[in-house]
Amino acid sequence: MFWVRFLVLALLSQAGVTQTSSNPIHASAPPNPTEEQPPLNTGSLSFPWSHLRLPENIVPLHYHLLLHPNLTILSYIGTVRIELQVQNNTNWVVLHSKGLRITTATVLDQNLAHLSDQVLPVLHNPTHEQVAIFSPRVLTGGQKYFLLLEFGAELGEGFYGFYRSTYRTSTGETRTLASTHFEPTSARMAFPCFDEPSFKANYSISIRRSPAHTALSNMPVEQTVVLDDGLMEDHFAVSVRMSSYLVAFIVCDFRSVSATTASGVKVSVYAAPEKWEQTHYALKAAVKLLEFYEKYFNISYPLPKQDLVAIPDFQSGAMENWGLITFRETSLLYDPTTSSASDRLWVTKVIAHELAHQWFGNLVTMKWWNDIWLNEGFATYMEYISVDTTYPKLRVEDYLLDTCFVAIGRDSLNSSRPISSVAESPTQIKEMFDTVSYNKGACVLHMLRHYLTDQVFQIGIMRYLRRYSYSNARNQDLWDSLANTCSEEEFTSGGHCYSNSQSHLDLTTMMNTWTLQTGVPLVTVARQGSRLVLKQERFLRTTHPSDPAWYLWHIPLTYRTDTSTSIHRHLMTTLTDSVEVGEEVGWVKVNVDMAGYYLVHYDGPGWDDLIQLLKDNHTALSFMDRTHLIHNAFQLTTAGRLSLDKALDLIGYLRSESHTVPLLQGLAYLEAFYRMVERMDIPDLTQNLSTYILWYFRGVIDRQTWSDKGSVSERRLRSELLSLACHLGDLPCLEQAQRSFTHWLDSNSTLSLPADVTETVYSVGAQEDSGWASLLHIYTLSLSETHKHKILSALSSILYTVIRTQDLDSLIVMVARNPKGHHLAWSCVQKYWSTLVDKFQLGSFSIRNIIIGTTGQFFSTEELTEVRVFFESIHEQASQLRVTQVAMDNIQKNILWLQRNLGTLRSWLDQQID
Repeated sequence: MFWVRFLVLALLSQAGVTQTSSNPIHASAPPNPTEEQPPLNTGSLSFPWSHLRLPENIVPLHYHLLLHPNLTILSYIGTVRIELQVQNNTNWVVLHSKGLRITTATVLDQNLAHLSDQVLPVLHNPTHEQVAIFSPRVLTGGQKYFLLLEFGAELGEGFYGFYRSTYRTSTGETRTLASTHFEPTSARMAFPCFDEPSFKANYSISIRRSPAHTALSNMPVEQTVVLDDGLMEDHFAVSVRMSSYLVAFIVCDFRSVSATTASGVKVSVYAAPEKWEQTHYALKAAVKLLEFYEKYFNISYPLPKQDLVAIPDFQSGAMENWGLITFRETSLLYDPTTSSASDRLWVTKVIAHELAHQWFGNLVTMKWWNDIWLNEGFATYMEYISVDTTYPKLRVEDYLLDTCFVAIGRDSLNSSRPISSVAESPTQIKEMFDTVSYNKGACVLHMLRHYLTDQVFQIGIMRYLRRYSYSNARNQDLWDSLANTCSEEEFTSGGHCYSNSQSHLDLTTMMNTWTLQTGVPLVTVARQGSRLVLKQERFLRTTHPSDPAWYLWHIPLTYRTDTSTSIHRHLMTTLTDSVEVGEEVGWVKVNVDMAGYYLVHYDGPGWDDLIQLLKDNHTALSFMDRTHLIHNAFQLTTAGRLSLDKALDLIGYLRSESHTVPLLQGLAYLEAFYRMVERMDIPDLTQNLSTYILWYFRGVIDRQTWSDKGSVSERRLRSELLSLACHLGDLPCLEQAQRSFTHWLDSNSTLSLPADVTETVYSVGAQEDSGWASLLHIYTLSLSETHKHKILSALSSILYTVIRTQDLDSLIVMVARNPKGHHLAWSCVQKYWSTLVDKFQLGSFSIRNIIIGTTGQFFSTEELTEVRVFFESIHEQASQLRVTQVAMDNIQKNILWLQRNLGTLRSWLDQQID
């Protein structure tokens, strides 16, 4: 019996959030500065600035911020004194503020004397999230002043700004904490500030708290003062110069575990008291990774401490606040009894990502959000470099191809965008934190590293980090640093040498083709005698636009042949090209180990040669090359460039495959086809595909043990393969899972199930009423968030009284992936759209995840029309979102796949079954 208990609807209706709007003050051009004092009546003044981005005539130098959060009444008050450098004469200070009650505004001179004895007017422009303070005396260019503001606000209900979070103890007590999340544009929700990345400043932060709580911020506590009312006031050390989005503070009652790196940095991991035991793995990993980065970048970590904190309510995976990194609990806490090998790898990668940001993003920050990939692409790629060195047994390189495959999936749609894209409004900026910035950014850097060599790449990024420390950088600054060809000795002595100006020019030209234009290239390879004839074009899985743009990349091609073990290299800078390979060559594999970010199509007999090679001697190619071929073949079938039966023939060798990565890649496509025809309710095709998968992979399924033994790769294969086998109705799998579930229930859940198969066991057990109810009860009691996630996945949905809002987007997507739940999930999204936007913010990852996760299950023109009509009904919001076009492109891609391949799949399966 199948359960769909989709009580998310109750959660959303109970939320009952009322949205309000306010009319913005009409903006006008800044008035000319004058020494005369106009009447200080707000009604006589117009807002002096009309742009989304702040004027540059005033620069913040130092913030003195005092905050007093009250965790009982869930609000806070604060004061901020901002030291300002005025560049040009003006009467106005324009800065950011959102949802704050500014009660007093004062401008002081360098000696902290008041410039006016009158109350200064504060004008608001809610549309641009800005406030303007009018000074009756002109602020003179070249002089320093202080802006003093008193303000207050409620602790936020969502996941941005200064917001409240809660957790429940094992005795049922609910405890409250307050935490921050500012990236990209939410520091303005916590205190008035110049909330743009280029306005770097120092911060002196003080926080008042009760003795029962601990206050944390970017820097360590320098002094704690006991106030008359029994409260404590923590004064934190002055921060390094940094952007506003990296400021952070927390008031909580957490416990911590600490250690010190070889260079003397104190590293601490904080969590709710009853989850303290789950912090130890993260501490060891953080110390090891921080030491790695100091050595790799040859730049000491500049702060005396690094805290990592598990926040119970947290929308994203983690946030790299300098010295105070915040995490979702599943991204930081590791419980050896319930966490799988994949969970361990995930925690390690997230810590590696956030620590890489302490250099890429924090020390050197992009000038503006259009180049956020300089932060996120680098941090994503550094995950692989750092974890591969520090934890080689985790085999993190096995996952790099997946990162690039995901990027290609997005980049092969018409709705993709360049890595560096225009982004002005907060919604547009939030959407920049996407697959293109993270995954494609990482893969382009991987290609560049292979092109330049490891040593040149490493020296170049060291130069980049040193040259722009505590400052901001653009794309061009990175290319300049990487093209500077001086040696490490010349560099460390302070020299600057562009000994090869042509290399410098070529690198900029080359990399602009990858960062300033949309898409991923397809290189078509054809043999003509002793030469390879090459052609490049943009690869699209959807229909080509009626007026296709002209695309050209500078592609660092690599290839191997059967006549040599060498990797051959060629830089392709034209639409067509050719290379000499020799008459005697039997096969050619282009894009060795997928070091390059491009797909390859083999014209003529090229694919047949490779299919035969895999059948005869698949180990002649590396596991990465084998995986790359599988991915390319099935992508080409989606685009109508290769017949599906050819791609299916290609994976016919998988019975002989011993490496997890290509095996899982081939299985993933077969599973995707199965889930598609299952959702479409095509019984004969569903049955034939299930029969084929279970028959063809019978040997590898039967070799799996229901345990946690083996390498990380072996454990990953076991987890995914047994989950698929049980989903396909494999009787031995179902019987073993049910036995394990029964034994676990009989033990009153004291028996430890193997972590790698726990989710499969729960999914089978949840099919019965009693099993579902038991899992729901255990979900409410579990202290392990990774354990709860496994239960949540098994249940498909959960009662609104126990699920956290942060998990709502994941829950909706889980239900959408179920063949009996995808229309229900989409109906939920349409009905409660306004509440979802209110909870998660327009443009956020959660909103994008919900849209893509629910609409990605649609395969018909009727469903495409339904989605389009809904987006038209919310046009004002949908027009701000790039993801709505991505969603419709995905549906169109699905429709095209069916038209091109469904008949071929049916006939090919009929032949196999016969």
